Amino acid sequence: MIPVGPADRFDAFRALADRRGRPGDRLITSLAEARAGTADSPEVWAPGIAAGFGLPAAAALGPAGYYADLAAPHGRRHVRVCAGTACFAAQAGRHLTDVERELGVPAGTTSPDGETSVQAVRCLGYCYAGPAALDGDRPRTGPTLAGQLAGREPPRAPEIPVADDTGAPVLLGGVVAGEPAWQVWPRMVTAGTPDEVRREVAASGLRGRGGAGFRVAAKWEAAGRTPDTVVVVNGDEGDPGSYADRLLMEADPERMLEGLALACFVCGARRGVVLVRSEYPHALARVREAVGRAYADGHFGSSVHGTATALDVEVVEGAGSYVAGEETALIASLEGDRGCARPRPPYPTQRGLWGAPTVVNNVETLAAVPWIVSRGGEAYARRGVRGETGTKLVCLSERFARPGAYEVELGTPLLRIVTELGGGLREGCELTALQVGGPLGGFLAPDALDVPLTTADLTARGAALGHAGLVAFDQRVTPEEVLRHIWQFAAAESCGACSPCRVGSRRGLELASADTPPGEEWERLARVLAEASLCAFGRRIPPAVHSLARAYGDRLAGWRP
Repeated sequence: MIPVGPADRFDAFRALADRRGRPGDRLITSLAEARAGTADSPEVWAPGIAAGFGLPAAAALGPAGYYADLAAPHGRRHVRVCAGTACFAAQAGRHLTDVERELGVPAGTTSPDGETSVQAVRCLGYCYAGPAALDGDRPRTGPTLAGQLAGREPPRAPEIPVADDTGAPVLLGGVVAGEPAWQVWPRMVTAGTPDEVRREVAASGLRGRGGAGFRVAAKWEAAGRTPDTVVVVNGDEGDPGSYADRLLMEADPERMLEGLALACFVCGARRGVVLVRSEYPHALARVREAVGRAYADGHFGSSVHGTATALDVEVVEGAGSYVAGEETALIASLEGDRGCARPRPPYPTQRGLWGAPTVVNNVETLAAVPWIVSRGGEAYARRGVRGETGTKLVCLSERFARPGAYEVELGTPLLRIVTELGGGLREGCELTALQVGGPLGGFLAPDALDVPLTTADLTARGAALGHAGLVAFDQRVTPEEVLRHIWQFAAAESCGACSPCRVGSRRGLELASADTPPGEEWERLARVLAEASLCAFGRRIPPAVHSLARAYGDRLAGWRP
């Protein structure tokens, strides 16, 4: 059972914020500025921020206690250490302990003099070079991470290795072939029609690349082309193991922005919003620079390229939440609320940001649109497989001999990606399990990799496509450690909006941390999580755990379905 709510339900927070000028992301930004450099709890500084917007203290205390960036104490030097899956797999999680020892500061605290603070975060997008950390906004990666942060080792932060496996890249054309962006939008806005763009995207069969796989043209049509429609770019790529959106936003943000412009054209939207996760500071800067250039070049503004089309685009920084990548939670965060999933209906295309029809597409999805409009939907549909057309960026973790981001056609055998593109595992290590599609995607055993890279085929094997991040585990990490890591992630990132997930994830962690098999309690807990959780986060926990148990066989027998 998936709970739903009435389409006309009253949202008190939204109504109050609406009367106060819709502070939204301005509230979150002000909270982030107040948090910087202070170890005080939100109770000390958040109520004053709320008062400045004419809001009650609870309106600021809610997000300040929810988002990781706002809840964590900050010293004058703030170090964010990745505790995501790929960095965990690199050294079985020991890097966090090493950093704490080197800096003399436990994670989640500040040094007594207020100088240094350490925060454990779930992913920084350096899965190909982990373990990783951000020292302020400066990345540090690799096996000498603790020494780098202590100043004993030279800093290391390699660029993302990139390669095209298709022969004619859709997404990496600008990165590997130097194809310029903004070749389609000026022509379409001056001489084309929204229906031309819609028809090509519909013919392409393009599906969302954020995990849900909904048909893009159908989502655009569902918004109804009302003038107040908003198109939101979801750059909150939170799946540990994936860094495709980070790559596109840093290396070729113009292609994503051109896709956004075309989406707004089809939807009749005059406003676009790009949300970039705070863990990607360089991507945030690059997108802001690209938006500024787009205004200067006439791609955005009150009269785009001299036409009657108006399009304004703003860039918003996230505040640290995995669940806020879910579209209803993302909308809540843009409104200045806690990033919790909301019941559906109403769907965002009916009533989204501040009650307006809202289309949410992720970065990779929109980056494919200019190619489709330029070359034609049928050309795109000939790539991939029937029902799942086109190409996909696949991200390989640090354990591979050749980690990096590869553009492949959907349907490419997973075994080929692992052995030929990735070169197997580095240092002669043995693959024991492969995580596909993020921490709540699924796991496959080494002898179960002969499966096409499609949503349907991976789902049939108990995995998921998701963002197509591949995280390899070797014999140095025990099955029990991986199991606890998955439950730690679930417990830490549950938004708390529904009891089945909030309580169930914590109880699952307790069971995984015990020395005895979980028994029948796990069977009951799995049913509750799968059937009663509000959103896909809670519902995906049992399949992920079941797939992990299948991948490791008898070692986790008590956790099998």
